Amino acid sequence: MTNICVFASSSNNLEETFYKDASELGRLMGQNDMNIVYGGSRLGMMYACASQVKANGGKIIGVMPQRLYDMCGNAEDCDEFILTSGMRERKAKMDEISEGVIALAGGFGTLEEISEMIVQKQLGYNKKPIVFLNTNGFYDNLIKFFDDIIENKFAKSGTEELYYIAQNPKDAIKYIKEYNEQKLVFSGKF
Repeated sequence: MTNICVFASSSNNLEETFYKDASELGRLMGQNDMNIVYGGSRLGMMYACASQVKANGGKIIGVMPQRLYDMCGNAEDCDEFILTSGMRERKAKMDEISEGVIALAGGFGTLEEISEMIVQKQLGYNKKPIVFLNTNGFYDNLIKFFDDIIENKFAKSGTEELYYIAQNPKDAIKYIKEYNEQKLVFSGKF
């Protein structure tokens, strides 16, 4: 089994398409021998994905700081649940136990989490596949901004190799599997 970290919205008030893609991603992860490492709640897209991983043969690994656990923890659905002292420790633990990362649509927390993973890869601290699942073109403006960063030389040409933009859950899983099978590695020459 491969542990895939999934960053996603915890909102329960989004368009149904976002939950549908999250559920489909979870189904495909479970069917492809992947476990989910996620934020540890029963909320939003993160739980839509996690519940389908488990329903399709994968395991759920929840990682959550004590403060959030007291508000919305979901240890009972998890095969493994890890409490941390804060958000930074949480991200470090999620990074440590995962072999790949997928960002679904999300808010500031998701953006902060996936941005840190990209920087970690850029600096050579990890070599994991990093995927944006671009449901409904959610990440189009962010990707355009990333392109502007590169075009204006705030990052070197080729930095876009650090991440992959998937247009649907099947594409995201295909990329993760091919990356791991071919041992694709970012050259790190920036």
